[in-house]
Amino acid sequence: MKVLILGGTSEASALASALAERSIPTLFSYAGRVTVPRPQPVPTRVGGFGGVAGLSAFITEQRITHLVDATHPFAERMSHNAVVASQRSGIHCIALTRPPWEPMAGDRWTRVADVAAAVNALAGPPQRVLLAIGRMHLNAFSAQPQHHYLLRLVDHPETPPPLPHHSVTLDRGPFSLDGDLALFREHGVECLVCKNAGGTGAVAKLTAARQLGLAVVMIERPASPPRQEAHGVDTVLDWLGHDAERGV
Repeated sequence: MKVLILGGTSEASALASALAERSIPTLFSYAGRVTVPRPQPVPTRVGGFGGVAGLSAFITEQRITHLVDATHPFAERMSHNAVVASQRSGIHCIALTRPPWEPMAGDRWTRVADVAAAVNALAGPPQRVLLAIGRMHLNAFSAQPQHHYLLRLVDHPETPPPLPHHSVTLDRGPFSLDGDLALFREHGVECLVCKNAGGTGAVAKLTAARQLGLAVVMIERPASPPRQEAHGVDTVLDWLGHDAERGV
């Protein structure tokens, strides 16, 4: 048995720790979106594979037997490649996912299908907007230049985004409710834009927005490819079978 974890989430890190404790041979792969990724207790690689063909070749070269897709829920292309490459390679594949967030009493959500729809949802008078969406799609919001954007990022952008009015705060989850309340108040945030990532590591911003009565533009997840899914580390260990229980 040799497991490849496509990581980047807190669930991926938890799985890596569980497999390391059981001495199960494991490789952890980061996409390379963050300059300094979180250390893992198993051998780690950083960077893309080169599409389905590259991932299939890597699986063969490394003698991978089990592939766990524990990427971000919005890593649509990587999840697709994981399913296809595992099928081509004839290995087992499962996705370690987390349920999406659902609105609660007091929430002021506008649910949108994608980033373009989120940009359109910001049409109107100037506001102070927290963009908690990572760095990939920041440029799209230049179509609504009237707002002041607070960008919460792990790393400084290599080039300043084309947003006439913006500031950057650097932080890495998990985030606390007190911390997010303080952030919102300090910067006078009036609207939050985020992706429906689910989980607990970043849910504090939604609780803070609810308590402060702020509007939220919630970008819904892309459709997932047909695949087997697990919602917890224990389920993945069960899926790996008795070898995961006794160690290899």
